[in-house]
Amino acid sequence: MDSDVRRYLADLVEVARSVLGDNLVGAYAAGSVGLGAYQPGRSDVDVALLCADPLPTDAKRDLVAGLRHEALPCPARGLELVTYRRAVAASGTPEPGFEVELNTGARMPFRATYAPGDRPAADGHFWYALDRSILHEHGHALLGPPAAEVFADLAPADLRRLLIDALSWWLALPTPPGAEPAPGAEDAVLGACRSLVRVRHGRWLAKTDAGRRLLTEGHPGAPVIERSIAARLGGPPPSGPQARAFQRQVLDAISGGA
Repeated sequence: MDSDVRRYLADLVEVARSVLGDNLVGAYAAGSVGLGAYQPGRSDVDVALLCADPLPTDAKRDLVAGLRHEALPCPARGLELVTYRRAVAASGTPEPGFEVELNTGARMPFRATYAPGDRPAADGHFWYALDRSILHEHGHALLGPPAAEVFADLAPADLRRLLIDALSWWLALPTPPGAEPAPGAEDAVLGACRSLVRVRHGRWLAKTDAGRRLLTEGHPGAPVIERSIAARLGGPPPSGPQARAFQRQVLDAISGGA
Protein backbone atom coordinates (compact mmCIF):
# COMPACT_ATOMS: atom_id res chain seq x y z
CA MET A 1 0.00 0.00 0.00
CA ASP A 2 1.25 3.50 -0.86
CA SER A 3 2.72 5.19 2.26
CA ASP A 4 0.68 8.36 1.72
CA VAL A 5 -2.48 6.30 1.46
CA ARG A 6 -1.56 4.35 4.60
CA ARG A 7 -1.19 7.56 6.59
CA TYR A 8 -4.37 8.96 5.11
CA LEU A 9 -6.37 5.89 6.07
CA ALA A 10 -5.05 6.04 9.63
CA ASP A 11 -6.09 9.70 9.87
CA LEU A 12 -9.49 8.90 8.35
CA VAL A 13 -10.18 6.27 11.00
CA GLU A 14 -9.25 8.72 13.75
CA VAL A 15 -11.60 11.36 12.38
CA ALA A 16 -14.40 8.80 12.08
CA ARG A 17 -13.76 7.62 15.62
CA SER A 18 -13.86 11.19 16.93
CA VAL A 19 -17.25 11.74 15.28
CA LEU A 20 -18.93 8.37 15.85
CA GLY A 21 -17.32 7.24 19.11
CA ASP A 22 -18.33 3.76 20.22
CA ASN A 23 -20.83 3.55 17.39
CA LEU A 24 -17.91 2.99 15.01
CA VAL A 25 -17.25 -0.76 15.01
CA GLY A 26 -15.26 -1.24 11.81
CA ALA A 27 -13.37 0.47 8.99
CA TYR A 28 -12.27 -1.31 5.81
CA ALA A 29 -10.24 -0.38 2.76
CA ALA A 30 -12.05 -1.56 -0.34
CA GLY A 31 -11.64 -1.20 -4.09
CA SER A 32 -8.13 -1.12 -5.51
CA VAL A 33 -6.52 -0.83 -2.07
CA GLY A 34 -8.31 -3.93 -0.80
CA LEU A 35 -7.54 -5.81 -4.00
CA GLY A 36 -3.84 -4.88 -3.85
CA ALA A 37 -4.08 -2.98 -7.14
CA TYR A 38 -3.81 0.65 -6.04
CA GLN A 39 -2.21 2.77 -8.77
CA PRO A 40 -0.93 6.22 -7.63
CA GLY A 41 -2.27 9.01 -9.76
CA ARG A 42 -5.10 6.87 -11.11
CA SER A 43 -6.91 5.00 -8.36
CA ASP A 44 -9.44 6.24 -5.85
CA VAL A 45 -9.38 5.38 -2.16
CA ASP A 46 -12.48 3.36 -1.28
CA VAL A 47 -13.48 2.94 2.36
CA ALA A 48 -16.41 1.31 4.12
CA LEU A 49 -17.24 2.22 7.71
CA LEU A 50 -19.43 0.10 9.97
CA CYS A 51 -21.60 1.49 12.73
CA ALA A 52 -23.52 -0.48 15.33
CA ASP A 53 -26.63 1.70 15.27
CA PRO A 54 -28.31 4.04 12.77
CA LEU A 55 -26.57 7.38 12.44
CA PRO A 56 -28.42 10.53 13.49
CA THR A 57 -28.51 13.25 10.84
CA ASP A 58 -26.10 15.45 12.79
CA ALA A 59 -23.55 12.62 12.99
CA LYS A 60 -23.82 12.04 9.24
CA ARG A 61 -23.18 15.69 8.51
CA ASP A 62 -20.32 15.87 11.00
CA LEU A 63 -18.73 12.82 9.41
CA VAL A 64 -18.94 14.41 5.97
CA ALA A 65 -17.54 17.69 7.29
CA GLY A 66 -14.60 15.94 8.93
CA LEU A 67 -13.71 13.70 5.98
CA ARG A 68 -14.29 15.89 2.96
CA HIS A 69 -11.15 16.76 1.02
CA GLU A 70 -11.05 20.34 2.32
CA ALA A 71 -10.77 19.04 5.90
CA LEU A 72 -8.70 15.88 5.31
CA PRO A 73 -6.88 16.07 1.96
CA CYS A 74 -6.99 12.79 0.04
CA PRO A 75 -3.68 11.85 -1.66
CA ALA A 76 -5.50 9.94 -4.41
CA ARG A 77 -7.87 11.11 -7.12
CA GLY A 78 -10.53 11.10 -4.45
CA LEU A 79 -12.23 9.29 -1.59
CA GLU A 80 -15.32 7.14 -2.06
CA LEU A 81 -16.67 6.38 1.42
CA VAL A 82 -19.82 4.52 2.41
CA THR A 83 -21.06 3.85 5.94
CA TYR A 84 -23.27 0.85 6.71
CA ARG A 85 -24.92 -0.49 9.80
CA ARG A 86 -23.35 -3.74 10.94
CA ALA A 87 -26.69 -5.55 10.51
CA VAL A 88 -26.94 -4.43 6.87
CA ALA A 89 -23.37 -5.55 6.09
CA ALA A 90 -24.11 -8.98 7.59
CA SER A 91 -27.43 -9.43 5.78
CA GLY A 92 -26.25 -10.05 2.22
CA THR A 93 -29.01 -7.75 0.98
CA PRO A 94 -28.86 -6.60 -2.66
CA GLU A 95 -30.25 -3.20 -1.60
CA PRO A 96 -27.99 -0.12 -1.16
CA GLY A 97 -28.62 -0.01 2.60
CA PHE A 98 -26.12 2.75 3.42
CA GLU A 99 -26.25 5.36 6.17
CA VAL A 100 -24.17 8.02 4.44
CA GLU A 101 -22.10 8.19 1.27
CA LEU A 102 -19.32 10.66 0.52
CA ASN A 103 -17.38 11.31 -2.68
CA THR A 104 -14.69 13.96 -2.33
CA GLY A 105 -11.26 14.77 -3.71
CA ALA A 106 -9.11 17.12 -5.72
CA ARG A 107 -10.18 15.40 -8.97
CA MET A 108 -13.60 14.10 -7.95
CA PRO A 109 -16.91 15.96 -7.84
CA PHE A 110 -18.15 16.39 -4.27
CA ARG A 111 -21.28 14.47 -3.33
CA ALA A 112 -22.79 13.63 0.01
CA THR A 113 -25.86 11.39 0.18
CA TYR A 114 -27.60 10.86 3.51
CA ALA A 115 -30.09 8.09 2.66
CA PRO A 116 -30.47 5.51 -0.14
CA GLY A 117 -33.71 7.15 -1.21
CA ASP A 118 -31.80 10.33 -2.02
CA ARG A 119 -29.65 8.53 -4.56
CA PRO A 120 -31.19 9.01 -8.04
CA ALA A 121 -32.09 5.74 -9.70
CA ALA A 122 -30.32 6.95 -12.84
CA ASP A 123 -27.02 6.93 -10.91
CA GLY A 124 -27.34 3.19 -10.28
CA HIS A 125 -28.30 1.34 -7.09
CA PHE A 126 -26.21 -1.76 -7.84
CA TRP A 127 -22.84 -0.36 -6.69
CA TYR A 128 -23.23 -0.92 -2.98
CA ALA A 129 -24.07 -4.61 -2.77
CA LEU A 130 -21.39 -5.41 -5.36
CA ASP A 131 -18.87 -3.43 -3.31
CA ARG A 132 -19.88 -5.34 -0.19
CA SER A 133 -19.37 -8.61 -2.06
CA ILE A 134 -15.83 -7.49 -2.93
CA LEU A 135 -15.31 -6.44 0.69
CA HIS A 136 -16.38 -9.90 1.85
CA GLU A 137 -13.54 -11.40 -0.18
CA HIS A 138 -10.88 -8.68 -0.18
CA GLY A 139 -11.68 -6.02 2.41
CA HIS A 140 -8.63 -4.81 4.34
CA ALA A 141 -9.51 -4.23 8.00
CA LEU A 142 -8.33 -0.88 9.36
CA LEU A 143 -10.47 -1.29 12.47
CA GLY A 144 -12.62 -4.16 13.68
CA PRO A 145 -12.94 -7.86 12.79
CA PRO A 146 -11.82 -9.34 9.45
CA ALA A 147 -14.00 -8.20 6.58
CA ALA A 148 -15.15 -11.74 5.76
CA GLU A 149 -16.72 -11.95 9.22
CA VAL A 150 -18.82 -8.81 8.91
CA PHE A 151 -19.66 -8.49 5.20
CA ALA A 152 -21.89 -11.24 3.86
CA ASP A 153 -21.65 -12.20 0.20
CA LEU A 154 -24.55 -11.96 -2.21
CA ALA A 155 -26.73 -14.87 -3.20
CA PRO A 156 -25.75 -16.05 -6.71
CA ALA A 157 -29.02 -14.91 -8.29
CA ASP A 158 -28.70 -11.44 -6.75
CA LEU A 159 -25.07 -11.20 -7.85
CA ARG A 160 -25.91 -12.04 -11.45
CA ARG A 161 -28.83 -9.60 -11.52
CA LEU A 162 -26.75 -6.75 -10.15
CA LEU A 163 -23.92 -7.42 -12.61
CA ILE A 164 -26.45 -7.31 -15.44
CA ASP A 165 -27.81 -4.05 -14.03
CA ALA A 166 -24.28 -2.62 -13.85
CA LEU A 167 -23.37 -3.57 -17.42
CA SER A 168 -26.71 -2.29 -18.71
CA TRP A 169 -26.13 1.01 -16.89
CA TRP A 170 -22.70 1.44 -18.47
CA LEU A 171 -24.08 0.67 -21.91
CA ALA A 172 -26.84 3.25 -21.48
CA LEU A 173 -24.32 6.07 -20.94
CA PRO A 174 -23.74 8.43 -23.86
CA THR A 175 -20.62 7.58 -25.85
CA PRO A 176 -18.52 9.93 -28.00
CA PRO A 177 -19.07 9.39 -31.71
CA GLY A 178 -16.45 7.91 -33.97
CA ALA A 179 -13.68 5.38 -33.49
CA GLU A 180 -11.17 7.61 -31.70
CA PRO A 181 -9.73 6.45 -28.36
CA ALA A 182 -12.23 7.13 -25.58
CA PRO A 183 -10.76 8.14 -22.19
CA GLY A 184 -12.03 5.77 -19.52
CA ALA A 185 -13.02 3.08 -22.02
CA GLU A 186 -10.28 0.83 -20.65
CA ASP A 187 -11.92 0.83 -17.22
CA ALA A 188 -15.27 -0.08 -18.77
CA VAL A 189 -13.67 -3.02 -20.60
CA LEU A 190 -11.68 -4.28 -17.63
CA GLY A 191 -14.63 -3.81 -15.29
CA ALA A 192 -16.62 -6.06 -17.60
CA CYS A 193 -13.76 -8.58 -17.48
CA ARG A 194 -13.94 -8.58 -13.69
CA SER A 195 -17.69 -9.21 -13.78
CA LEU A 196 -17.30 -12.15 -16.17
CA VAL A 197 -14.49 -13.71 -14.15
CA ARG A 198 -16.58 -13.41 -10.96
CA VAL A 199 -19.50 -15.22 -12.55
CA ARG A 200 -17.36 -17.91 -14.18
CA HIS A 201 -14.90 -18.58 -11.39
CA GLY A 202 -16.52 -17.29 -8.19
CA ARG A 203 -13.68 -14.88 -7.37
CA TRP A 204 -13.26 -11.13 -7.51
CA LEU A 205 -10.02 -10.04 -9.15
CA ALA A 206 -8.55 -6.61 -9.74
CA LYS A 207 -9.60 -5.29 -13.14
CA THR A 208 -6.25 -5.83 -14.86
CA ASP A 209 -5.86 -9.29 -13.33
CA ALA A 210 -9.33 -10.20 -14.58
CA GLY A 211 -8.39 -9.07 -18.07
CA ARG A 212 -5.26 -11.21 -17.97
CA ARG A 213 -7.30 -14.17 -16.74
CA LEU A 214 -9.58 -13.93 -19.76
CA LEU A 215 -6.56 -13.63 -22.06
CA THR A 216 -5.20 -16.93 -20.73
CA GLU A 217 -8.59 -18.48 -21.51
CA GLY A 218 -8.46 -17.31 -25.13
CA HIS A 219 -11.33 -14.83 -24.92
CA PRO A 220 -12.32 -13.62 -28.42
CA GLY A 221 -12.13 -9.99 -27.25
CA ALA A 222 -8.37 -10.33 -26.64
CA PRO A 223 -7.30 -7.31 -28.77
CA VAL A 224 -9.59 -4.96 -26.83
CA ILE A 225 -8.54 -6.46 -23.49
CA GLU A 226 -4.85 -6.12 -24.37
CA ARG A 227 -5.30 -2.50 -25.44
CA SER A 228 -7.21 -1.75 -22.23
CA ILE A 229 -4.47 -3.24 -20.06
CA ALA A 230 -1.85 -1.21 -21.93
CA ALA A 231 -3.95 1.94 -21.50
CA ARG A 232 -3.71 1.65 -17.73
CA LEU A 233 0.05 2.01 -18.18
CA GLY A 234 -0.26 5.09 -20.37
CA GLY A 235 -1.16 3.74 -23.79
CA PRO A 236 -4.19 4.83 -25.82
CA PRO A 237 -7.52 3.36 -24.69
CA PRO A 238 -9.87 1.51 -27.01
CA SER A 239 -12.51 3.48 -28.87
CA GLY A 240 -15.97 3.93 -27.42
CA PRO A 241 -17.56 1.56 -29.97
CA GLN A 242 -14.92 -1.10 -29.27
CA ALA A 243 -15.53 -0.86 -25.52
CA ARG A 244 -19.29 -1.00 -25.91
CA ALA A 245 -19.14 -3.99 -28.23
CA PHE A 246 -17.02 -5.82 -25.66
CA GLN A 247 -19.40 -4.90 -22.84
CA ARG A 248 -22.34 -6.22 -24.86
CA GLN A 249 -20.51 -9.53 -25.35
CA VAL A 250 -19.98 -9.81 -21.60
CA LEU A 251 -23.56 -8.79 -20.85
CA ASP A 252 -24.83 -11.49 -23.23
CA ALA A 253 -22.54 -14.07 -21.61
CA ILE A 254 -23.66 -13.23 -18.07
CA SER A 255 -27.33 -12.98 -19.03
CA GLY A 256 -27.11 -16.34 -20.78
CA GLY A 257 -25.38 -18.06 -17.88
CA ALA A 258 -21.72 -17.35 -18.86
